[in-house]
Amino acid sequence: MPPRLPTKSDFPSSLTLDIIPSSSGQPINILILLHGLGDTNKSFSQLAKNLNLPETACLSIQGPSPIPAIFTGSDSPAFHWGDDVLIDERQGEIDLDAGFKTIERVLGEVVKSLMERCEVPARNILFLGFGQGGMAALHIAASSDLEFGGVISIGGRLPSQSGGGKSKTPILVLGGSRNTQVTRSAVDALKARFTDVEYVKWEKGEDSMPRSREEMMPIMRFFARRLRSRAGVPEGAVEI
Repeated sequence: MPPRLPTKSDFPSSLTLDIIPSSSGQPINILILLHGLGDTNKSFSQLAKNLNLPETACLSIQGPSPIPAIFTGSDSPAFHWGDDVLIDERQGEIDLDAGFKTIERVLGEVVKSLMERCEVPARNILFLGFGQGGMAALHIAASSDLEFGGVISIGGRLPSQSGGGKSKTPILVLGGSRNTQVTRSAVDALKARFTDVEYVKWEKGEDSMPRSREEMMPIMRFFARRLRSRAGVPEGAVEI
């Protein structure tokens, strides 16, 4: 039986998420989108629509914990993926590496529901995260015995407390050339934990979402390699 499109009833009621159906064909892939620190899931729901990936439904999930206004200086909703809000005294900013046990449990339940209720194989589940959302995605892949379809981390490194053996999940990590979380030591740490790591160093200095076709191209090439498709194969079969 082919995978079915998930519904919100498949997931814990406490979880805030948007489900963006495939624009073409019955979905056989699921892309889980994890926003950056201090954002909501709405921006990545729009990203899912802009990506318009064939035979792929997207789950844009919101970080489980709100950031108090005293830290953001704004009343606008802001969420994070860490176990706590910690301040990096050296930088004077919220520390991205704030523990990921809570989101490990939450995303573990999401993956379990996709596999058991919607019959989506782990190989057909991919993650894309930005900043702390990318760290959360890498943590899930590193801490799981499952081999997922892939993880794309934009400006996110592997958390310091991520456990587990060496993962076969393919990784694409992208970062700026100067003011970046994706340092050489961060890439080395990823290569020590994953068997398949691709690193793209952008010419721009900072870690930010892609702003041009050139910056987006490595991400689209990764999708082209890792997303499965029924196109051009007999009905009921899946292209490997």
